[in-house]
Amino acid sequence: MQLDTVQHRRPAPLVVVAMSGGVDSSVAAALLKEEGYDVVGITMQLWDYSEGERGRPDSCCSIEDIYDARRVADAIDIPFYVVNLEEAFTREVVDYFVRDYLNGQTPNPCVKCNQVMKFELLMRKALELEADFLVTGHYARTEKGEGREGRDSLLRGIDRSKDQSYFLFTTTQDQLSRLLFPLGGMTKREVREHAVRFGLKVAEKGESQEICFVQSGTYQRFIEERGAHPANSRGEIVDRSGKILGFHRGIFNYTVGQRRGLGIGGGAPLYVLDIDTARNSIVVGSEEELLSDTLIAGDCNWIAIEELKRPMTVETKIRYSQEGSPSTIYPMEGGRVRVEFHNPQRAITPGQAAVFYQGELVVGGGWIERPDSP
Repeated sequence: MQLDTVQHRRPAPLVVVAMSGGVDSSVAAALLKEEGYDVVGITMQLWDYSEGERGRPDSCCSIEDIYDARRVADAIDIPFYVVNLEEAFTREVVDYFVRDYLNGQTPNPCVKCNQVMKFELLMRKALELEADFLVTGHYARTEKGEGREGRDSLLRGIDRSKDQSYFLFTTTQDQLSRLLFPLGGMTKREVREHAVRFGLKVAEKGESQEICFVQSGTYQRFIEERGAHPANSRGEIVDRSGKILGFHRGIFNYTVGQRRGLGIGGGAPLYVLDIDTARNSIVVGSEEELLSDTLIAGDCNWIAIEELKRPMTVETKIRYSQEGSPSTIYPMEGGRVRVEFHNPQRAITPGQAAVFYQGELVVGGGWIERPDSP
């Protein structure tokens, strides 16, 4: 059955569920079907699996995940489609991932995947089906038209250990109005209990790894296979004064805050403080030198407000795994912001996301350009 044969006249809202083959999106689809929605499942094919093992990630995005998603769709009796988005995924996520590392930054492919693959391209497919909503298995919540000035709000998931709102900071108001997150008010344990209740074979399926498209081995090997070249190889490791302490094997092998693998023996522990792409050098120093109380972020997206016009007190997360830190954000020219933390932060990393919260509410976020001095 082709996509355009889905019935347009329907007694219930039509929702398209982005099904990854994991337990979260599978339960989201089953719950909505149980609640009476007209549900269609779609899985994104992101790799050419005919390439063999090189094109088969270990977990998320694998051919086995597509099979699992189809089995779930069959079990809960919903239409199911696979949409080939290989070229877009390579261009928008994989190439970005490689390019950032080669440019001395630490990318966040999960944010990019949500921003482009799900909420732009897959949303477009959902609208072609005349769907009312796109549904994902994210642990986050929305409130429709109940925020400031009637704006749609993005909120943390109830289960703080699984909250994924950090990865959704690029979401626009138009997208929020068309998104549903059925799992945002549940814990992971409750989700697995629902999977057992529905009789889904993915009920005990494990979590996907952090970088879903990196195969066995390391991200460094992945980058070497996809873009590293001699200009990104050997260079100097120096301290803040410029003294040469050793040599590195390519700047893409390092990230701010890294201690292990520097190849500098003896003395006090040293950490990566900065990656100087202009000089192809790695700057190292003490753990104390990793601390900074200010950063500059660009390419900001605002959810709770239309724009930042004056200083605002928020909690800022500079990585997914941390709690938000009290801070004040200040508007700058060109849509950038200056974040001043009330307490110094460790290893502020260019290329990562800085996401701003007020309690449960996601105010917005931006991409870290650099630590800065007040």
